[in-house]
Amino acid sequence: MVKLKIDNFEVDVPAGTSILDAARQAQIDIPTLCKHPDVDPSAGCGMCIVKVGGRIMRSCCTPVSEGMEVITQDPEIISVRRTVLELILSNHPNECLSCIRSGHCELQDMASVFGMKGSRLPSLCKKYPLDDSTKSIVLDSSKCITCGRCVEVCQNQQNVWALSYLNRGLATRITAAGGINLADSPCIKCGQCSAHCPTGAIVEYDETQKVWDMLSNPDLHTIVQIAPAVRVAIGEEFGYDFGENLTGKTYAALRRLGFDKVFDTNFGADLTIIEEASEFVERFTKRPESLPMMTSCCPAWVDLLEKYHSDMIPHFSTCKSPQSMVGALAKTYYAEKMAIDPAKIRVISIMPCTAKKWEICRSEDMSSSGFQDVDVSLTTRELCRMIKQAGIDFRNLPEEEADSPLGEYSGAGTIFGTTGGVMTAALRTAYYYITGKELKNINFKEIEGLEGIKEAEIDIKGNKVKIAVAHGIGNVEEVLDKIRQAKENGEDLPYHFIEVMACRGGCVSGGGQPRVMMPGQPKPRGITDDIRKKRAQGLLNEDLNAKNRHSHKNKAIKTLYKEYLGEAGSQKAHELLHTHYKERNLYKK
Repeated sequence: MVKLKIDNFEVDVPAGTSILDAARQAQIDIPTLCKHPDVDPSAGCGMCIVKVGGRIMRSCCTPVSEGMEVITQDPEIISVRRTVLELILSNHPNECLSCIRSGHCELQDMASVFGMKGSRLPSLCKKYPLDDSTKSIVLDSSKCITCGRCVEVCQNQQNVWALSYLNRGLATRITAAGGINLADSPCIKCGQCSAHCPTGAIVEYDETQKVWDMLSNPDLHTIVQIAPAVRVAIGEEFGYDFGENLTGKTYAALRRLGFDKVFDTNFGADLTIIEEASEFVERFTKRPESLPMMTSCCPAWVDLLEKYHSDMIPHFSTCKSPQSMVGALAKTYYAEKMAIDPAKIRVISIMPCTAKKWEICRSEDMSSSGFQDVDVSLTTRELCRMIKQAGIDFRNLPEEEADSPLGEYSGAGTIFGTTGGVMTAALRTAYYYITGKELKNINFKEIEGLEGIKEAEIDIKGNKVKIAVAHGIGNVEEVLDKIRQAKENGEDLPYHFIEVMACRGGCVSGGGQPRVMMPGQPKPRGITDDIRKKRAQGLLNEDLNAKNRHSHKNKAIKTLYKEYLGEAGSQKAHELLHTHYKERNLYKK
């Protein structure tokens, strides 16, 4: 431990702690625009300056030392910070009123805190064309403050390397590597760059107007579904604490927006488990050479697989994601039951993810109903904007239920939104299919939490099933390399079943989730591990308290198979609920 003084307060912190983090532990807030808990310090913005022994230093990258005396604010420091802020603003467009991040922008907040009513400096801002080529995220280099957060996340955490710095000096900006379009880069649309950007430089591809147009068309039958992770994050936009589960209020808000039917993606999650668990059991008992099997719910992971790891395609589950399954059934099973022309049905998904926008048109399999199965995929942030635009008093809404027949779900369906949840749900059902008995211990503590790669074993009739859970796409290559090495050496497989989620913590911290700083919470805005844990716990608590915690006990799912699909893995199930993958050589490293 190291003892030091910060603004004459004595502080004890572990050796190696930065001055910035030491100050935060002492409840002293040093402003910063480039530092985020998820990324290493870049010392890029210069807002976090402090004085140590009369010298001005950047606190984010300066470690504490024994006996150090730090001053975090005095007239000179504040003057320098104001000048730094003026320099940043001189190279930033004055478009707050029309910016999608207005009200949720760290630069805007900082300008407000420092009372910036104008700048003494001439505008040096250059206008660059918007890059919306992915139709999932939008890059506006004109609003980039070169803090480097997105580059750090994309390169060093996700290991995707789609973003980099371009040019030097005042002309420096962050863009797709080499200045090409994002759609032509290695980008997998995970949106973690957007989740970590402090300004409006990287945002979701907004499609709210398209949905408003659908809702206002009396000839259309509009259906909406919400993903598991949405319900534990949406409240942050309306003054609730992190992780509060607001499923019932979200249903109510969607009805007030004008949707004809409100379904739940959790139903699709239960259905995914029936198909996926059946697929795993068939592989495990009859085709062990096809193991390991990997989950396919995460579209960013699917994108990465097709681009970089096509040798693993035979190991990928052919199941569509829950979003896509609900979309396909809404325009077939539901349409037939209700005698509605599927050509007049529009399915809108509310997802925590920007890559889901890409998934809905990924291949011809996403039109298995004869039409595009899901017409629009909105992020949680987009839904929150629509609720506010409609003047809906979210906090005072009643709790409502989802509609039938695609609304019932189990606790297993809920935990899809957090890392380890898909694996846990699948094992509960796979164990039942193999043994005919329910698993006694249906919680797998070994695969909960935020460790990047988690491993466990489960005994099924004397057979050891080895599982792995990887989250944060940068961790997946270690898992894949173990598999490749075992195959090359003729060794036993290290794993039989693998879950992968592109975002750290799973869907609860997807690229489309809210960026809100709640009262009393430390800066910066946006996702942190503490928030990830609270959102995850909100889902785990619903599972713990659910009357039914097994996908195979979902009565609506049983009815679906009896009336329409036949049995798991049937030809009809494969036509509607399964997909194919193909190698895309364009992105080879």
